[in-house]
Amino acid sequence: MASSGLPAPVFVTGASGFIGGRLAERLLAEGRKVRVLSRRPLPALERLGAQVVQGDLDDHGALFRGAEGAGTVFHVAGRVGVWGPPAEFFRVNVDGTRNVIAICRALGIPRLVYTSSPSVVYTGGDLAGVDESAPLCAQAPCAYPTSKATAEREVTRAHDADLATVSLRPHLVWGPGDRNVVPRVLDRACRGRLRIIGSGRNQVDLTHITNVVDAHLLAERALAQPGGPAGGKAYFITNGEPVVLWDWINELLRGLRIPPVRKRVSLGRVMVAARALEALWRYLPLPDEPPMTRFVAKELATDHWFDISAARRDLGYAPRVTMAAGTAELIEHFRPSYGH
Repeated sequence: MASSGLPAPVFVTGASGFIGGRLAERLLAEGRKVRVLSRRPLPALERLGAQVVQGDLDDHGALFRGAEGAGTVFHVAGRVGVWGPPAEFFRVNVDGTRNVIAICRALGIPRLVYTSSPSVVYTGGDLAGVDESAPLCAQAPCAYPTSKATAEREVTRAHDADLATVSLRPHLVWGPGDRNVVPRVLDRACRGRLRIIGSGRNQVDLTHITNVVDAHLLAERALAQPGGPAGGKAYFITNGEPVVLWDWINELLRGLRIPPVRKRVSLGRVMVAARALEALWRYLPLPDEPPMTRFVAKELATDHWFDISAARRDLGYAPRVTMAAGTAELIEHFRPSYGH
């Protein structure tokens, strides 16, 4: 993508994460002045020229120092996961977003790009070709979807003549550098702990990290256009190429010479086990998260693919890295880790 030509600096929250870190790197490569918020030092980004402001989303001083003089805030930080105290998810995802909005207001920052999630429209069933008209969820088996939905509502409500806002919903972000989605799948497969849940024919959308970063920069540019269509809107961001989830997982495994997943278990049986595991983890309580939860079971067994027509139309979004090219790249990236 060509440089946006927008004024610097920009402020990026969540730069220690996959999306936030790659976004900061791209902005720096385009010659933008970048400040980032992180709870820990980020020497790699500092070497590239970023100014790291250490702090959290509830640290108003750090938010002020990071955002002062910025033309755009990219609010990427948030609590992710499928397990944990609901109050903590809402503290980080909702209160933290309110704090970012308040700083934008106090400093007169004109643009806020918020990284939301497709899970905000979670229903517990299939989501096939869903667009942005789908209602935001009010309840789910874990607090991540509901907290992100509440935060997205805050961002949408904040949009006005002084602060232009937009929310992006990238789905299952992957690519070299991902420490969450694909590595967890590969780890479970290597330990023989991965099972096909349900029919195994459910289709999902995934989004290569390059395309996700493109979408954020396009959203910033769209907000810089007075009266543009993106202000106050939310957009699904994907590769636009739904895949059969378990076929894609097995393609990765074959490419890495890991035995493909063939064993299958019914969704109903997994849901019973997941409910019991959740109860056990709450009662004892046990560290980390249960090996299976109801939310994860549904995500692995149901359709999750989305209509990205609105992002194409309003943002000019066009996925550059295809599923085929990205998958080949990912296999090459992981081969050294698996002795190939």
